[in-house]
Amino acid sequence: MKREGLILILSAPSGAGKTSLCRELFKTFPDIKESISYTTREPRTGEVDGEAYHFVSQEEFERMVDEEAFAEWAMVHGNMYGTALKTLEEARNNGVSLVLDIDCQGALKLKEQFEGGVFVFIVPPSMDELRRRLESRSSDSQDVIERRIARAADEIKESRWYDYIIINDDFEVAAGELAAIVVAQRRKTFRMLEQVGKLFDI
Repeated sequence: MKREGLILILSAPSGAGKTSLCRELFKTFPDIKESISYTTREPRTGEVDGEAYHFVSQEEFERMVDEEAFAEWAMVHGNMYGTALKTLEEARNNGVSLVLDIDCQGALKLKEQFEGGVFVFIVPPSMDELRRRLESRSSDSQDVIERRIARAADEIKESRWYDYIIINDDFEVAAGELAAIVVAQRRKTFRMLEQVGKLFDI
């Protein structure tokens, strides 16, 4: 049997620390890759097709939607973004581990369309701490911060259907817990059978 790749889906409200935890995860497991989405937006300076995104036309994206080629997709600020089923299936079948950084709505669509993903929700230790983190960024207006906090309350309710929840109070602890999830998933019997078979000729 070929070792199956791990498809890890991460969600979190803005300010919970998901981006920082992802960076730490890539340092710990250099073989884990970030999933590359499709988008209709124009490439920004320095962006290369197939690295940051797969850049496609509106017509091409809509054709893929009609063909049910996406595990999930959404319209964001006038542009379309989507995760192709083919991307996930090829990674899983070829033993490649992927991380998807995705919101709750997209994650739920993916859970309905794609079997075998591991869903992890990251929460802040409290709403007060979330507010402090958002305000410390000094990049958003107070109105934007209030909208993010209101949305966070709704998003956290969605955590109930995820496989794992990590409370990001202490960053090192949270990073260790995320790494532990990866190790545990990689030690699942169906992912280890090929290696065991080679070791013991069975």
